[in-house]
Amino acid sequence: MDQQRSDAALARAARLGDTDAFAVIVDRHGPGMRRYARFILGDDDDASDATQEALVSAWRSLDGFRGESTLRTWLFTLVSRRAADLQRTRKPTPLEDEALERHIESVSDVTLGGAMESQLLGALRAALQELPIRQRSCWLLREVEGLSYDEIATALSITPTSVRGLLHRSREALARRMEAWR
Repeated sequence: MDQQRSDAALARAARLGDTDAFAVIVDRHGPGMRRYARFILGDDDDASDATQEALVSAWRSLDGFRGESTLRTWLFTLVSRRAADLQRTRKPTPLEDEALERHIESVSDVTLGGAMESQLLGALRAALQELPIRQRSCWLLREVEGLSYDEIATALSITPTSVRGLLHRSREALARRMEAWR
């Protein structure tokens, strides 16, 4: 029954302390939030941390959710902020030779088609990581999560015009970087 309730109804119930309603919100929006954080941060552990912190923040600040945007947009705003905080504070970690060798060995059994697809996705991830965080965020929220320009603007606290510009620049940069895959 809770699975069929609207986000607004779930948010109202959760605001009143209904943990089951909040669990439905987490089930409904958590995977997209984590996927977005994973693409932004490039690390599963950091993505999990950012998503968990955003959801904890959402639970604590549900009273502050005024419904001026959709619940989904508000949640992506929270995870975007947490991911940006982690991005600013994290330090690069050196890769150990042994870990690299294990990775190479585990990849050696992949079929040619799977290897090509894996290489393409790897190239896209690398190209995304090279984009400035605002461009990357806009691209991911639009192309992967399907948010509208207005929702992206709200989530990132920028104007829809800025979203258009950032998306244009990110698409151009990705097209240049992915030219070899055409």
